[in-house]
Amino acid sequence: MRFLFLFITFLLTISCASAQDLSLFEKKTFVSSRGDTLPYRILYPLHYKPGKKYPLLLVLHGAGERGKDNESQLVHGARLFLADSNRTRFPAIVVFPQCPQNSYWANAKVNRNSTPYEISFDYSGAASGPLNAALELVHQLLDAGSIEKKQVYITGLSMGGMGTFEAIYREPGLFAAAAPICGGGNPDAYSKQMARVAFRVFHGAEDAVVNVELSRVMVNRLKALKASVVYKEYPGVNHNSWDNAFAEPDFLSWFFSKKN
Repeated sequence: MRFLFLFITFLLTISCASAQDLSLFEKKTFVSSRGDTLPYRILYPLHYKPGKKYPLLLVLHGAGERGKDNESQLVHGARLFLADSNRTRFPAIVVFPQCPQNSYWANAKVNRNSTPYEISFDYSGAASGPLNAALELVHQLLDAGSIEKKQVYITGLSMGGMGTFEAIYREPGLFAAAAPICGGGNPDAYSKQMARVAFRVFHGAEDAVVNVELSRVMVNRLKALKASVVYKEYPGVNHNSWDNAFAEPDFLSWFFSKKN
């Protein structure tokens, strides 16, 4: 019984600590030029100094974290950026926007009647409201003067990985590096402009939701364009390959080594 009591106490302590940590991400809201409201959380560096310029990392969540609570988007990845060692080694501004429940980061058509899902991408029209708002938010933060414009980065998982590929298509000059995780995109839309961005792509080989082939074709296209791209495919891993990607010891150092 004593062991059970200690174990429960330990879990409660961890839970409280996690909640307290996540509160370091400040809650904010952005309204785009189209009138779309985008909830987002922002983490400032330790010992943040207004006027000093810092790298910025934009993180796009998956479909399961959509909503308007301005909390769910922190479920995956947020604690990586809260680790004291990472905040000390990699002082940066980290932004987690939240996509509405009825929308999507990427312009993707998803057929959920099969597994993995049948997913196709069409970049011919305008960006989705949430992706457009996220990109406008990055520009607003740049205009505020605290972002190093040569060190703007983007990553995302699942739906967010798809949004990452499309964000690079929309604004290849904005980002220095991108890390799409278990996502996909439109390889035919990619040109030499997109190839100037450094890529690191992750996917689980046994992904039963987003077919691993979607990352493979994007990587092949990037290689054909002579882009700087590293692909890591995890054998035996299903859709949660973000756990593996975020656990890579150089996940953050790779980003911060890249500049426009």
